[in-house]
Amino acid sequence: MTMQSDDDLSTIDSGEQFDDPLDHLESIDSDVPVPDPEVMLPLLTDDSPSQRMLAARAFCELQDERAIPALIQLLKDACPLVRVSSAYALGRNTSSEAVEALIDLLQTDWNGYVRKGIVWALGNGCDRRTLSPLIHALKTDISAVRLWAASSLAQIAKLEYEDVIATIPPLIEGLRRDSVAAVRSNCAWAIGQLCRELPSNVVYATAIDALLEALVEDEDLGVKEDAKNALLRVGDARGLQMIEDLEFEGLI
Repeated sequence: MTMQSDDDLSTIDSGEQFDDPLDHLESIDSDVPVPDPEVMLPLLTDDSPSQRMLAARAFCELQDERAIPALIQLLKDACPLVRVSSAYALGRNTSSEAVEALIDLLQTDWNGYVRKGIVWALGNGCDRRTLSPLIHALKTDISAVRLWAASSLAQIAKLEYEDVIATIPPLIEGLRRDSVAAVRSNCAWAIGQLCRELPSNVVYATAIDALLEALVEDEDLGVKEDAKNALLRVGDARGLQMIEDLEFEGLI
C-alpha cells in the first residue's frame, strides 16, 4: 500500500500528531457514570455509524470480553471514526483473536489515525506475531505511527531474547536516521528498555554506542535527554562515565 503523508492525519483532526493515541477520542467526562456494557454491547452492531462509534469508544474504558468479536468486525467498518475507535478499544480489550485482524488493517488502512491506534493496540497485546509488522511500520509509515511503533516494539520484543536481537537494529536505525525528533526519542527509550533484557554482548554494546552517539551528536535537546535517561536506566558503566564526563564539562 502507499502510505499517506503526515498531513493526512488531518482527515480526522488537525491537532498534535504525537500525543497518546486515545487523546483524539473525546474522553468521557469523569462526572458521567461509567457506560453500562449491557447498553453498549448491542450498539456495536447498530445501523448508525455514530452509535457504533459511541459504543466502541465506551469499550476504550470498559473491559468486557463479550465485546471483542463485534470490535473485530468493526475494524472493517466503512467509517474511519468507527475503525479508529475499535482499534483503541481492542487495545484495552486485548485478545489473541484480534491480532491478525489488526495486522491486516495496519497493512491496508489509508487513515493515519487508524494505523496509529493499531500499533498502540498491538503493543498492549504483547503478541509475537506483531513484531515484523511493527518493524515495518517503524521503517516506512508516517511519523506519528513510527513513534508508537517504537514504543510497542519495546513492549513486545522484551518477551523473547531472539526478538530483542531482531528489534534492536531497526530501533538503532530509527534513532540515528529518523527525521523527526519525537520518533528518535521514542527509539532511544525503547533501546534503553530492551538493553535491560540483554547480556553484555555485541548487540548490547552496539545499542549502547547508539545511545552514546545520540547523547553527544543529536541536535535535539529532547533526544539527548531521552538518550541520557535510557543510559541511566540501563546502568551501563561506560554510559554512566560518559554522562559524568559530559556533565563535568558542561556539555549536557
